Amino acid sequence: MNSVIIVAAGSGKRMNMGINKQFIKLNKKEIIAHTIEAFYKNKNIDEIIVCIKKEEEELFKKEIIDKNKFKNIKIAYGGKERQDSIYNGLRKLSNECNIVLIHDGARPFVDDRIINESISTAMEKKAVVVGTPVKDTIKIVNDGNIEGTPSRATLWSAQTPQTFEYNLIIRAYDEAYKNNYYGTDDSMLVENIGQKVTMIMGSYDNIKITSPEDIGIGEQILNSKKNR
Repeated sequence: MNSVIIVAAGSGKRMNMGINKQFIKLNKKEIIAHTIEAFYKNKNIDEIIVCIKKEEEELFKKEIIDKNKFKNIKIAYGGKERQDSIYNGLRKLSNECNIVLIHDGARPFVDDRIINESISTAMEKKAVVVGTPVKDTIKIVNDGNIEGTPSRATLWSAQTPQTFEYNLIIRAYDEAYKNNYYGTDDSMLVENIGQKVTMIMGSYDNIKITSPEDIGIGEQILNSKKNR
């Protein structure tokens, strides 16, 4: 059984639009609806849990679940940090779950190839992250001074989904909370318990909507997909 946890409990302050960015529309459909739909239509996804703000539950049910006729969507409430939200989502998973995908709600352009390859790789390797090689030269800076320039050949930009064997991600989260450890993504928690994580190719279209400029980029991506 393959389950996905979609995290949509953030505030999206960088948008400066007065609403949770998940409810901003791309081509007349909310960002979070696009994201859910990508997994909802995938034949390898058996269970969907969406982490939302508790105070947005009625809005989410009315504007996202009901309008799009999504069935059997489980809801988990967001926590103080992203990690806390995901932990609440993990507790909602079916006992039959084998593979867990964790995905940003504001990353609506994930496709079947990424989802399916993440699942198949996690079944073999236990832990996998989707990403893309960086295009820019990266500098290590301290107090305004450049201290180093790492080789681009070794640098990737991490995306989601990040996908794990169920028992592994549960153990990683339990260990993190036991030691009061917070990571910036789920892979860090798994790396922290000594598990190697495999990186696979994502897509440069698989962007996260975080700022007003991303709305226009997102609409361009949607339109280009329609014309393919």
